[in-house]
Amino acid sequence: MITNESLGNVHNTVSTENKTGWRKLLSFLGPAYLVSVGYMDPGNWATDLAAGSQFGYKLIWVLLLSNMIALLLQNLCVRLGIVRGLDLAQASKHSYPRFVNFCLYILAQISIIACDLAEVIGMAIGLNLLFGLPLIWGVSITMLDTLLLLFLMNKGMRKLEGFIISLIFIVGLAFLLEMFIVKPVALEVAKGFIPTELNQRSLYLAIGIIGATVMPHNLYLHSSLVQTRKIDRSDEGIKNAIRYNFWDTTIALNLAFFVNAAILILAASAFFGRGYHEVAEIQDAHKLLTNIFGKLAPALFAIALIAAGQSSTVTGTLAGQIIMEGHLNLRIAPWLRRLLTRIFAIVPAFFTILHAGEEGLGKLLILSQVVLSLQLGFAIIPLIHFTSDKKRMGKFAINVPLRILAWLFAVVIVGLNVRLVIEEISSWAAENPGSADIVNYVATPIAGAIGLLLLYVFIRPLLFKHAGQPSYVPHGLAASLDNLEAVHYNHIAVTIDFSKNDEDCIRHALMQGGKKATYTLIHVVETAGARYYGKQVMDNETQSDVNNLDKYVDALTKLHYKAEARIGYGGPATAIAEIVNTEGIDFIVMGSHGHKALKDLIFGTTVNTVRHKVNVPVLVVKPGARK
Repeated sequence: MITNESLGNVHNTVSTENKTGWRKLLSFLGPAYLVSVGYMDPGNWATDLAAGSQFGYKLIWVLLLSNMIALLLQNLCVRLGIVRGLDLAQASKHSYPRFVNFCLYILAQISIIACDLAEVIGMAIGLNLLFGLPLIWGVSITMLDTLLLLFLMNKGMRKLEGFIISLIFIVGLAFLLEMFIVKPVALEVAKGFIPTELNQRSLYLAIGIIGATVMPHNLYLHSSLVQTRKIDRSDEGIKNAIRYNFWDTTIALNLAFFVNAAILILAASAFFGRGYHEVAEIQDAHKLLTNIFGKLAPALFAIALIAAGQSSTVTGTLAGQIIMEGHLNLRIAPWLRRLLTRIFAIVPAFFTILHAGEEGLGKLLILSQVVLSLQLGFAIIPLIHFTSDKKRMGKFAINVPLRILAWLFAVVIVGLNVRLVIEEISSWAAENPGSADIVNYVATPIAGAIGLLLLYVFIRPLLFKHAGQPSYVPHGLAASLDNLEAVHYNHIAVTIDFSKNDEDCIRHALMQGGKKATYTLIHVVETAGARYYGKQVMDNETQSDVNNLDKYVDALTKLHYKAEARIGYGGPATAIAEIVNTEGIDFIVMGSHGHKALKDLIFGTTVNTVRHKVNVPVLVVKPGARK
C-alpha cells in the first residue's frame, strides 16, 4: 500500500458518502473549476485577442478543438487519480528512474514559473488599466497573493473552491455583459465553428491557442484534486466517482470555453470588424474598447483580467506543491514555495519593464506560452501510458478507441508545439544575427536534449513492465510489528514558557517517566541581549526566568521527582535542541502555542523546527490537553 497522499492536508476531506441525487453531484463539483481557471488565464487572453483581431471569427473552431482535447485529457487525469489514488507526478515517480523524475520536475517547475509569469503580467496590466497603477508597482503587489493563498488553504478545500468559483463567475459575468455591448453577428459566429484551411499566420495562432489552452500543470493538478473527495472504494463506488467527476469536468471546461470564445468574439466584433487587425497587446485592446464603447466595456475587461490572473495564480501554487512532492518527495511550507515561484516569475517581469517597457511585456507573455508548450508532451504521454495500463488500472483502463483518440491528440499537440518551438528558435536567430552562436550552441542543444528525454518518456513504459509495488515510496513500507514491549524513558525534557501550558506539559511528562526518570525543565531566554551575548547576559528578565524555573524544580523535588533546570539563550528551537543533544535526553514534551496561518509567519514554528534538530521522540501537548 502506498503511504503518501497527494495534497495530504486536504486529502479525503470532502465527504461524498450518504448523499443522493443532486446533493451527491454537488459534493463532487469543485476540482474541475480550480483546473478550468488555467484555461482562461492572461496567456489565453493574448492568443484569443490576436486570433479575433486578425482573423475575425474564423478560428473559433480551433478553440472548440482545444476544448475537446482538454476534456479528454482532464478526464484521463480524473480516472488516474480516482482509480490508483495517485496524482500524475506520483505515478511518474513509480515508473521512471530518479534522474528522469528530477528532469521531469525541473521542466514542470519551469512551466509553472512560466504560467505564473503570465499571471503576474496579467494582474499588473489589469491593475494598471483599472486604477492607473504603474506596471512596476502592479508586479510588486502580486507578491501579496502568497498571504491570500495561505489564508485560503487554512480554511479548507471547500472554501478555496468557493473563492475560485466566485472569481470565475466575475470573469464570465463581465464577458456576458461585454457581448451585449459589442453585439456580435450571430450568423458569423456560427460560421466560425466550421473548420477552415489554415495559412502560415493562422496556423501559428492556432498552435498558440492549443498550447495556451492545454496546460501541463492542469493535468498534475486535476489528478490530485479529485482525491480530496472521500469515496466508496468498491468498483461501483469508483465508477460513480468517475461519472460524477466527468460532469464536473464537462461543465467547468465548457464554461472556460465560453470565456475564451467570448474574448475571441469580442476581439472579432470590436476590432476585426472595424479594421483593427493587429491587436495583440492587452493594453491596446483596452484602449480601443475605450475609444469605441466608452468606459463600461474597458472597465469590465480590466476587472475580468484581474480576476482571471488571481484565480490562476492560486491553482498554480497547488500544482507546484503536487509536482514537488510527487516527483521529488520534497515537502516545504506552501507559503515558502509560493514565494519562491512568484520571485522567479517577478524577476523577469521587473527587468522587462525596466529595459523594454510595456511593449516588452506582451512579447514576454507570448514567450511564457512557448515555454509551456515545451513541457506539454512530458505530461500527456505518461498520462496516456498510465491510464492504458490494464495491470494497474484493472477494468478501469481506457478502451482501445479512447486510447487511439488520446494518442492522436497527443501527436497533434506535441507535433504542433515542436513546430512552434522550432519556428521560434529560427526566428530568434534570424532577427538577432549577433545571437546566432547562442541559438546554435545553447538553445538548439537544449531543445535536442529535451526531445531525447521526451522520446525516452514515451519508450520506457513500452519496454519495461513494472511490478505493482513502486520502486520507492516517500515514507518507506510498513514494518512488521513483532516487538511491542513498553518503552521506558530515563531522561525527559519539558519545555517551559511560564504560561498555562506548563502544568499540562509537566503532567504529561510525569505520565511518561514516573518516579524513575530524571526531568530537565528547559526555558529559553529570547531577549536581544540573550541573542547577542548568550550565557553572559543576566538582565532582569533572565534573572526572573531563572527564579521561576527553580520554583518548578523545587515543587517537583518535594513530590519526590528528580528534576533540574536548564536555561537556553537566543533562538528557542536551536537552544532547546542543543540542551537535548548535550544532556543525553531521550524524550521531549513540548507545549503547542496554537498559532495558525499568519501568526506562524510572525512567531515561527518552534515545535517543527525542534523535531528536525533532534533524534528523540517529541510529545506535543496542546493548550488545555488533560487526561
